[in-house]
Amino acid sequence: MSDKTILVMEDERPLLEVIKAKLEAGGFTVVTARAVEQAMGYLKEGVKIDAVWLDHYLLGKESGLDFVAQLKADGSAWREIPIFVVSNTASPDKVQSYLRLGINKYYTKVDYRLDQIIADIKEFLETKNE
Repeated sequence: MSDKTILVMEDERPLLEVIKAKLEAGGFTVVTARAVEQAMGYLKEGVKIDAVWLDHYLLGKESGLDFVAQLKADGSAWREIPIFVVSNTASPDKVQSYLRLGINKYYTKVDYRLDQIIADIKEFLETKNE
C-alpha cells in the first residue's frame, strides 16, 4: 500500500502529526496541509493524491466544504479523488452538504478511532483498485 499518498488536511498541528504518524505506520505516504490554499498548491504542482483526509475547520478563509466544492467542480482534474471528512461537528445540514458534493464518508471524531478510519480508507483504496 506504500504507493498510496494521502493528503491530510487538519488545522490542529498536534492532531495533524498524530494522524500523519498513524497513516505512515499503516504504509501510506502522507502530505499535509492546514489550509485550502496549501492543499490546492500541492494538486496544482502535480502531487499525486490517492485520497484526502479532511477536517471541516482549516486555517484561512476557506473551510473543508470549500475545498470539496473545488475538487468536485465540473471539469476538475481531481473530481475522482476519494474524500473522507473527519470532523468534530456533525450537524445534519453540514453532513448532507458534504454528501451532496460527493465525499466518500463523513466521520465524527468522537465516534471513531483513528485506526478504524485508516482501516476504512485502506480498504476503500484496495477495493477501488481491484
